[in-house]
Amino acid sequence: MQGVLTGFAVIAVVIAVGYVLGRRGSLGDQGREVLTRLAFQVATPALLFTTLAGADLSVVFSSRLLVTAMSTAAAAGVFTVVGVVRHWGVGRTTIGALCSSYVNSGNLGIPIAAYVLGDASLVAPVLLFQQIVVTPVALTVLDLSGAGEKGPLWRRLLTPLRNPVAVGALSGVLVSASGVRVPGPVMEPLTLIAHMSVPAVLLAFGIALRGSAAPGRGRERHPVLLSVALKSVGQPVAAWALAAGLFGMHGAALLDVVVTSALPAAQNLFTYAGRYQVGETLARESILLSTVLAVPVLVAVAALLG
Repeated sequence: MQGVLTGFAVIAVVIAVGYVLGRRGSLGDQGREVLTRLAFQVATPALLFTTLAGADLSVVFSSRLLVTAMSTAAAAGVFTVVGVVRHWGVGRTTIGALCSSYVNSGNLGIPIAAYVLGDASLVAPVLLFQQIVVTPVALTVLDLSGAGEKGPLWRRLLTPLRNPVAVGALSGVLVSASGVRVPGPVMEPLTLIAHMSVPAVLLAFGIALRGSAAPGRGRERHPVLLSVALKSVGQPVAAWALAAGLFGMHGAALLDVVVTSALPAAQNLFTYAGRYQVGETLARESILLSTVLAVPVLVAVAALLG
């Protein structure tokens, strides 16, 4: 249980600092926007590159990754179908689908994997899948749903290569696959920049909470509640059913995939919503509620399967 509480405590403190900065106006009117752009354009691509450049790509072929991919698709698919039926729009539905299935595998998943599961590397399949597959696909959809949608075909096909987050992730994978060792003078500045990513995202999230109404009660009530229900309950249940029923997992392996699926929505989703100026309230409220609910959910999962 220590890993669960420690991970959430760290996140809560940094978000609280951002909230205080927002209340005092310490960073000015554009503080949140600057932090969001910093994270999206520079720090997050650097973090993904430095993380994935040294990753073991053999996890791509693991059964854990298949469970992760299928449970992610199930949760995102349900939200997408409802979004299409309710005419929530492409961009808004994409953000909601991400909030329903995209877990906080970095700043929360790593400490929980280390303390609860006993091995921080167990979160690697989730991290790789989300950054190699989910992020480029989702950001391409968001790009194409905006002004770029009317551009020429060749420009639309190259959309992932113009997105800094997707470029950072894919570049890291290529370096890892090639076996090339990035020289220290190149990697060290990138690592230093990468360390800004998580704090910048959390501080921007905290600033955005200033003056916000109670989550799940406003205009975005139905999308928020649906995404939170899918993220907090639907995805871990789907992961459990797939792992135990389809792949015959049990014991530590079963606990691993269910715990990682029960992690809350990642804070960087708010960065994506802010970057594309769509579904920002949906992202903020979904992340906040799923993070709060993740504490009892993870404790329950650890008690039942541990």
